[in-house]
Amino acid sequence: MSIPTTRLRAATPTAPALILRPWTPEDAAGLAALGRRDDAALRRWTAFAVDDEPSAAQWLREQQQGWEQGHRYAFAVEEANPSGSPGPPAGHVVLKDIAPGAASAEVGYWTAAHARGRGIASRALHTLTDWAFTTFAPTGLTRLELLHQVDNTASCRVADKSGYPLTGIRPPWPPDYPLEGHVHVRHLAQGLG
Repeated sequence: MSIPTTRLRAATPTAPALILRPWTPEDAAGLAALGRRDDAALRRWTAFAVDDEPSAAQWLREQQQGWEQGHRYAFAVEEANPSGSPGPPAGHVVLKDIAPGAASAEVGYWTAAHARGRGIASRALHTLTDWAFTTFAPTGLTRLELLHQVDNTASCRVADKSGYPLTGIRPPWPPDYPLEGHVHVRHLAQGLG
């Protein structure tokens, strides 16, 4: 699948628009700046290992390769400022483990410290979910999973707000998941929008 030339937009009457767009090499400096901040939550809950421009460039190449190979679709999340132009990265959402004809895939996300607590993650995830089902349901996608460690209560709230009810518990899987994990699932039958 080619990288979309249009951006996905998520807006509400009381919140500024979010812009979801594929990450580009030009994002390296902003991504490195996010990685250099002392953001314990980002480091604790994600595998985000960016702390300088070379590691940011490598991470960005991996995201682009996912698009090119058709199994991982990662989007930068930006808040539009009043002029309508994008601001600094507020986060990341991703559709991963997608395969032609597969009924199930996984979604994930992270939010930068400066953007937390304002509903950005749930709005971005909702927009990604609609895009994923609209784009891939014709080839068989009917189920999206959101996984997080059981003690990540913020991710549980985002999942609930985004229409992903808790459906099960996964056993620990060290080192990535040292504790049990929550499995949240959204089905195409639950509708879009």
